Amino acid sequence: MLGQWLDWTLDGERPSPRIGRFPSGTYHLHGPGVLELTPNILRPGAHACVFSAAIHGNETAPVELLGDWLSALEASSLQLGAPVLVILGNIPALKEQKRFITTNLNRLFKRELDAKGSEPDRARELMEAVDMFFNRHHALPKLHYDLHTAIRGSLYTRFVVEPYAETATDAEQWQWLAAADMQAVLHQHQHSWTFSHYSKHYHHAQAFTFELGRVAPFGENDMAALAPMLTLLNKLGAGYEPPQQPVESMVFFRVKHELMRQAENFSLCFADDVPNFSRFEPGTCLAKDEVAGDFVVEETPLHVVFPNAQVEIGARAALLVVPSHAIA
Repeated sequence: MLGQWLDWTLDGERPSPRIGRFPSGTYHLHGPGVLELTPNILRPGAHACVFSAAIHGNETAPVELLGDWLSALEASSLQLGAPVLVILGNIPALKEQKRFITTNLNRLFKRELDAKGSEPDRARELMEAVDMFFNRHHALPKLHYDLHTAIRGSLYTRFVVEPYAETATDAEQWQWLAAADMQAVLHQHQHSWTFSHYSKHYHHAQAFTFELGRVAPFGENDMAALAPMLTLLNKLGAGYEPPQQPVESMVFFRVKHELMRQAENFSLCFADDVPNFSRFEPGTCLAKDEVAGDFVVEETPLHVVFPNAQVEIGARAALLVVPSHAIA
């Protein structure tokens, strides 16, 4: 059943019964794209884990990664030892292989959200699912890995974004991420209302947004490159300590500026294929905006991450970051 869940979700099927067993645990289908797994035997080192993917519908590698993990559980080549909530976020966008249908789901995870529409409704469903899951497992340390791929290439192919929140990141997390072959870390500087931020801000979970390569259609992802990441999920799902590696293998950045689109007539002053983390020297014009004016790099060189001139007016068009020597 677990190996078929992804296909059923995409096909819009609602299997019955919604509660069942597999070799090392039980499953509960709470709703479309929301699957909870409970182990027969809870390991002493278990976390309450949320693994989410497809918050943007065109990011398929994380969906395939979770599919491989679920199939291994069903085949009993892996054992479940921790409670896990598996989420596929934007199912209509995933079916259409689009980033989103109406608006970016990964900016809506705020409890005061009052927007109308399918994606705001989905954000409220997912927030409730996370709330209920963490409440059920309140005695366990909480963890949320939100798995993505990036629109464009990157000088660091696999990197993580640490959401801004008062909750400190445990030192062991950096060692786990290094062993999972993450190459860079970006520390957020303010509340961003992403899905991983939701879990860190409201539930004090250890939480990250993972960028696992570049957007590609199903079947065209380099899954071999994600083997260390799959090992991390395997160990956490089994309730065991993941492999560790010195954090010096990763490069750290922090956000210096958020570049916001303010005008209809807005453009970025560099090519669409410029990779994430590209460096721009002082005096370089990065954006033109009829309302906000030109953005020019001042005395400190800046690296650009997540540039996208096609965002909605009022939305973030790029993060401008600088190297950071601090781990937290």
